[in-house]
Amino acid sequence: MQIKRDSQFYRFAAYGFLKNLRFFDPFLILFFREMGLSFLQIGTLISVREVATNFLELPTGIIADLYGRRLSMVLSMVSYLSSFMIFYFFPSFYVYMIAMIAFAFGEAFRTGTHKAMILEYLRINKMTDMKVHYYGATRAASQFGSAINALIAAFLVFYSGSYRIVFLASVLPYAANLVNLMLYPKELDGELRSGEKRETIKAFLGIFRNGDALKGVLNSSLYDAFFKIVKEYLQPILKALALGLPIMIAFSAEQRTSVIVGIVYFVIYIATSYASKNAGRLSGKFGNEARALNYTYVFGAVLIIFSGLLQIFALQVLAVVIFFFLFILENFRRPINISYISDNIDHKTMASGLSVESQLKTLLMAIFAPLIGFMADKLGVGSAIAIAGVAMLCLFALVKLNPPKTVKGSEREGA
Repeated sequence: MQIKRDSQFYRFAAYGFLKNLRFFDPFLILFFREMGLSFLQIGTLISVREVATNFLELPTGIIADLYGRRLSMVLSMVSYLSSFMIFYFFPSFYVYMIAMIAFAFGEAFRTGTHKAMILEYLRINKMTDMKVHYYGATRAASQFGSAINALIAAFLVFYSGSYRIVFLASVLPYAANLVNLMLYPKELDGELRSGEKRETIKAFLGIFRNGDALKGVLNSSLYDAFFKIVKEYLQPILKALALGLPIMIAFSAEQRTSVIVGIVYFVIYIATSYASKNAGRLSGKFGNEARALNYTYVFGAVLIIFSGLLQIFALQVLAVVIFFFLFILENFRRPINISYISDNIDHKTMASGLSVESQLKTLLMAIFAPLIGFMADKLGVGSAIAIAGVAMLCLFALVKLNPPKTVKGSEREGA
């Protein structure tokens, strides 16, 4: 299906591309270790980030619906920039807590809000039948940004010999994104203003009374929570591979790791960019979005189980290959998730509704991440990942989506 590629489409795409130029992403755990932090301290910082994000998601989503999504996105970029500067200039565990809270503000103001702006644009321009294709295309730009991010980050670490530089470098693309967001048209703020709080809250609470909407949120949140936890184990796996390969022995551990991490993440994100762009085709092949989400949920859980088993038997290269397919599957699913949820949420409260999905995801991550970490300490990484996959599969019964009625299904199939 051909989508309209006007100036606003390219602004949406530029946002995703620049937003994913987080040069610290492939090296975050390694950066903290370089700064002398223990794994307990690192876990504490991540918990601070997740709890703060969870606490802030809902109020910032409602603020976006009531007072303007553009302002929310601008505040998000300012919060991110503050976080990056603190990480670079103040290497202290306790100050890093402040940086994590600033980062959480950025996440809370952003998640759900920008998706709501895209959906608002499609509604205004009568293109809601293209949700999966349009969002998939903009997400493809963000995944391409992640691919470029991996190469630039690897270059920065290789030539500086330190992970710290990645935070300072991340300031440039986020400053550019701040300017980009300021150019968004006013109409994307949505229809509501501060005088309509009662109507907003009423529509928001309606999400929890709508079985299809609630299950869509749960399906998306549970899958993404497990994926985001498990994917972090790829970073130390790649470092172990880099140090175990008989190449570049003359270089430091950081330099050798940067090369392997850069190459692997570049390949992964080039593939996920293609996956996002073709999410609409995948949905069509399954007949409807609910069926597509159900099948990919189960398949993802099975992949996680296999990645854990491969770790147990020390088949790390094959485990990396499984992670490759997990990343691709996530980016097939995400545009379909957003489309499914948006079909069941009032467009007036789209930002707050999608913030519920993101908030639940962070809550689940806060619960499952330490449990999986504890099992990794006691049983080994491979066993922990395999058990996580089994748990995810067992929980499928709670989040299985009901297939749409014939008429509604036909409409979606034509989308």
